[in-house]
Amino acid sequence: MSTLDRIFGVKKPIVAMLHLPGLPGRPLHDVDGGPEAILAPVARDLDALQEAGVDGVLFCNEKDYPYQVKVGVEIAAAMAATVGRLRERIRVPFGVNLLWDPIASLAVARATGASFIREVLTGVYESDLGMIAPSIGDISGYRTAIGATNVALFDNISPEFSSPLGTRSVADRARGAAFMGMDAILISGWAAGSPMAMGDLIAAKQAAPETPIIANTGVTADRIPEILKVADGAIVGTGLKVDGITWNAVDPDRARRLMDAVRRVRASADA
Repeated sequence: MSTLDRIFGVKKPIVAMLHLPGLPGRPLHDVDGGPEAILAPVARDLDALQEAGVDGVLFCNEKDYPYQVKVGVEIAAAMAATVGRLRERIRVPFGVNLLWDPIASLAVARATGASFIREVLTGVYESDLGMIAPSIGDISGYRTAIGATNVALFDNISPEFSSPLGTRSVADRARGAAFMGMDAILISGWAAGSPMAMGDLIAAKQAAPETPIIANTGVTADRIPEILKVADGAIVGTGLKVDGITWNAVDPDRARRLMDAVRRVRASADA
């Protein structure tokens, strides 16, 4: 049984983004609105996504840009508090992504009962955020130390706003991530909502055929047949928002159309 089967219980799972408003200490945080200004839009989006039938959700501090490679304790606390207050109404497996701090994501995942984290976990990248240079040995050791070995590691090997240092190709990085024990390998475009290159998705799948490969950006209803022909699943955010704009609320009609497309692909595969 693959990690995706274990977590989501379906083939080709669709994980929908829950983008939090700006958190404390970040430029776009609503100081006057406080915790309720964070909770209300996330709760609304959660209900819309679950009603549409998504297979999982991923909590992310998407509006904390400019992003950081290490977040403050106030960010982790606000994320944990938001997830905790919504915990009883979450009906699907969920993950945590604190951009781009895998240690903080693991800590929040352990505290809230999340099934996975999405982070940059292997490789070295120059980026608009500065150097992204995770230490997978330290990250894995920390996961063990806090009792979070059941939290799956989803590794973004083509992180947004960045390029890899050195000459290793997508295939090389996918092969390395699989060897290091990553539970899933993610392929992204240049930013949230931007199409990832199908060639990169194919290269990763060919290089690491035993590890789930997930399309991480630019997923829309009309691209679902093409993407799921190669990918083992998809993470979708911008494509489910009103007018296809990352910062807008979830559009229930877009979410339903995308999941209808997914169900058609699954039915075709089973026929």
